[in-house]
Amino acid sequence: MKGPSMQVVNVHGPGDVRLDDVAPPQAGEYDAIIRIDACGICGTDLAYIREGGLPHVPSPMPIGHEAAGTVLAVGPKVNQINVGQRVLVNPMGSSAVIGNGGPEGAFTQQLLVRDAERSLLIVPQEVPSDVAALAEPLAVAQHGVNRSEAKAGEKVAVFGCGPIGLGAVLWLADRGVTDIVAIDVHEERLKLAMTMGARATIRADREDIAARLGELHGSQDLFGRQVVLTNVYIDAAGAPTIVPDVVARANSHARLVIIAAYREPVSLDLSRMLMSEMTIKTSMGYPDELKNVLESLPRLMDKLQHFVSHRLPFDAVIEGFRIAAQPDSAKVMIQFSDAI
Repeated sequence: MKGPSMQVVNVHGPGDVRLDDVAPPQAGEYDAIIRIDACGICGTDLAYIREGGLPHVPSPMPIGHEAAGTVLAVGPKVNQINVGQRVLVNPMGSSAVIGNGGPEGAFTQQLLVRDAERSLLIVPQEVPSDVAALAEPLAVAQHGVNRSEAKAGEKVAVFGCGPIGLGAVLWLADRGVTDIVAIDVHEERLKLAMTMGARATIRADREDIAARLGELHGSQDLFGRQVVLTNVYIDAAGAPTIVPDVVARANSHARLVIIAAYREPVSLDLSRMLMSEMTIKTSMGYPDELKNVLESLPRLMDKLQHFVSHRLPFDAVIEGFRIAAQPDSAKVMIQFSDAI
């Protein structure tokens, strides 16, 4: 007799994403089964759909990793996680790399979480699951801000006001940076950046970014060229002109942190970098930030209510991917229950 089934989102090939029926999971000794309450759509999910998954992973590939939910069952050797607790999934906490090429993805009603004690964090009681699920992208943003070493009194420019860029603005403001300029091509995203803590915005498709930054942050001559006095640049957009343009206008000892994923090589004028002694860093994931972000959510609830632009039920998840691919959306959240 065939047992009960549930569904999981799988990528079957380029542009081919489906809701497939699967059997409910069973927990091993060190595992937990989580009822997913909310899962955010990430730009990485969209990239996997566009590219047909990862080259080294057999099709179909399950996706989804920005997830929070409730513990339904634990294995006999799990001692620090209990049934009924509300938890955040740490997809980097386990070798299973949930939703990123491993055997499980979080766009599903019940998720098997291997190495449960390393892969789950307890959600503060006052934080609803749809807000808790924001901790993963917010941790990506916080790691980028930490890499920038931005501090109060410095002038910062953030390129891209999608979820990661908005998160960067949030954390910059949270650490006391007041002179934040957000740069994007969409008015709604720029409005959200102001809500997160930006003091000014630039419409990249309508304004001269260098000239406007010069007005906002000041400018000066450096070895015969005009530079702006921005101290820190954060690239959460990935447009091919951003890095060369920053290098061209950077003042002495400016810092650039690249969080965006680039699909093509970018040319750099190293002679300009030599004259400015600027620093370029990259930022990936959240080696140490996830727990801190989760603990910070209760005091940031007011701002985070604005972070999600769309909420959809799980049966509309395929439509959610289409919405998330539109440049004027912020975070698209998939909700699995009305009571989260």
